[in-house]
Amino acid sequence: MTGAGSGIGRRVSIDLLGAGYRVVLAGRRASTLDETAAAAPEATLVVPTDVTDPTAVTDLFAQARDRFGRVDLLFNNAGTSGAPGPIEDVPIEQWRTVVDTNLTGAFLCAQEAFRTMRGQSPQGGRIINNGSISAHVPRPYMIAYTATKHAVTGLTKAIALEGRPYRIACGQIDIGNAASDMTAAMSQGVPQADGQVAPEPTMDVRHASNAVLHMASLPLEANVLFLTVMATTMPYVGRG
Repeated sequence: MTGAGSGIGRRVSIDLLGAGYRVVLAGRRASTLDETAAAAPEATLVVPTDVTDPTAVTDLFAQARDRFGRVDLLFNNAGTSGAPGPIEDVPIEQWRTVVDTNLTGAFLCAQEAFRTMRGQSPQGGRIINNGSISAHVPRPYMIAYTATKHAVTGLTKAIALEGRPYRIACGQIDIGNAASDMTAAMSQGVPQADGQVAPEPTMDVRHASNAVLHMASLPLEANVLFLTVMATTMPYVGRG
């Protein structure tokens, strides 16, 4: 579980623990990971990890195997949006940070999970990538986030294809406006495609977590390739 220290990652981690999973909690800050682990210390392993660092990701999965013996599920959840702004003003450093975290980080974690799942016995496992509504349609002034989330869709499809011979299932959940620290600004008003700034409705993050748990609970013979869960009245269908 990456991005396990807050928001969707924390909620999914806690709910997985409640469902009987043993969970490796990865994220940048040990303090927030420890807060998540407090839900079930005996069933968790805290591994502070920078998902953009290949060595750190390799160590993450090595620790997971050493502690629990195998990896049956990866929720690829780490992500960042960057500060909103028009394309002409986006600093290259910000672009690279978003790409490195949302795309390269997801690839590195999926790669290590794939290697582990292919080599373990019984063979197989499941990878769930956290896409976004922005994997389908952009928000204004969020070009790096939008580009990476569209790319995650391609990553999901490629992993699903390559995983077939090894009982590795890969799917993607696209979440719209789940209430978390990342979406706190929604209630204050965010830019819309027509130029207005308007508040947007949110849903309880538990609904997103329940959807992840449903995907995770399926036997490896079945896969939810793509699932969209969102606040019913958010401006998505017909955005703009």
